Amino acid sequence: MPKGGFMFKGLLKKRISPEMAEVRKCDVQNCGYNMNCNCHAKAITVGDSSNPSCDTFMKTEKHTKETARIAGVGACKVSECRFNEDFECSADYVSVGFKEGKVNCLTFEARLQEAM
Repeated sequence: MPKGGFMFKGLLKKRISPEMAEVRKCDVQNCGYNMNCNCHAKAITVGDSSNPSCDTFMKTEKHTKETARIAGVGACKVSECRFNEDFECSADYVSVGFKEGKVNCLTFEARLQEAM
């Protein structure tokens, strides 16, 4: 069997990293992945260099049927966040919600500037 994967009906299925930061709470009720303040996407992507928006947010009245799955942070593009390590979130968990009218990662904390 190949390292890091398993066979399923003749296809190689790769294992997903369980070390992702958990999306513990999401207050964005009009997102298709949200049910009962939980995110049920496989993973979310957060922001750009300075904006911690939830790029996975999908405004819709319909909601996912998959409610057993809990999302993790698959990628973080916010280089200014202290939890960003090599494009991945090092926080144990994150919360997503509204900040200044935008859907954001509420766990975002700016990096401390190094003293010169």
